[in-house]
Amino acid sequence: MSIARNLILRTSGLTPVKFLVRRSFFFKPLVKRFIAGDTLEEAIAASEAILARGLKVSLDYLGENTASEQEALDAKKTYIDMLERISKVPAVAKWNAEHGNSPTINLSGDGIEPLNISIKLTQCGLDQGVEFAEKNYREVLETAKRLHNFVRVDMEASEYTERTMEMIDRVRGDYSNTSTVLQTYLYRTPGDVEKIVEWKIRVRLVKGAYLEPASVAFPEKSKVDSAYIELGKRLLDAGTYPAFASQDEAIIKELKAYATEKKIDKSRFEFQMLYGIRRDLQESLAAEGYNVRVYVPFGDAWYPYFTRRLAERPANTLFILKSLFKG
Repeated sequence: MSIARNLILRTSGLTPVKFLVRRSFFFKPLVKRFIAGDTLEEAIAASEAILARGLKVSLDYLGENTASEQEALDAKKTYIDMLERISKVPAVAKWNAEHGNSPTINLSGDGIEPLNISIKLTQCGLDQGVEFAEKNYREVLETAKRLHNFVRVDMEASEYTERTMEMIDRVRGDYSNTSTVLQTYLYRTPGDVEKIVEWKIRVRLVKGAYLEPASVAFPEKSKVDSAYIELGKRLLDAGTYPAFASQDEAIIKELKAYATEKKIDKSRFEFQMLYGIRRDLQESLAAEGYNVRVYVPFGDAWYPYFTRRLAERPANTLFILKSLFKG
């Protein structure tokens, strides 16, 4: 892990830093770059603009670690509202009219839903109890199933990894329209990849953005990158419509070359990128015929997500600090 990234993640939790980022005029343009807005309608507008460019979208309501059951119930309602609202987006309604089936039946090309959602189990109430969170999660999945949509469970800090995998295993027999995310900086991830391959469900592969100890995660960027390529190739060989979430051109180039070498059709996987980052790369990949999905976050609980994005690109922070001192 780079010194700059480590410093950002460690200091972002300090109260004075939170206050500065949330209130300072200088941070607003960068927040708007990474976050689609506070409201669902703002996020839908951003999503429709992306869909019009020929890309796909995963909509994410920001927030994690609800403090009470009522907060979790409110989050569940928001997830359901998202799915209902998504079904009325013209591009989605058109797709549903043409396909009208579970998005996991046809896992290639057009058979993949254009606009799905990503959720967090701690937002569903995992800290309040496994059974409580599972009930909320299943209600969201039932709505998604009725609307022919798909729900991705984001992977959170390593203390939740095992519980997340166990939850996916419990519901996958009843709902084929869900999956999760695996982080290549965790030592345990190769074993989790094999479970995902065995379960024949979709997965999003990421490097990992939380501050983790060296006892559970690679501290060296080079090892994280190597693990990403190795596990990405494994998923290309044996996975079920894997999603490669990375803006790292070297990694993308390596996976593209491997898919070409192994004659793996472009329709069998997708690349994913973050809202506000590398639009040029998004469009060049789409122009080459690859499926590209943009992860679009929204909501007022944006601070943890925002600081993780800064930590991934410390140059953004340096730019802001220069602006502050210029006065």
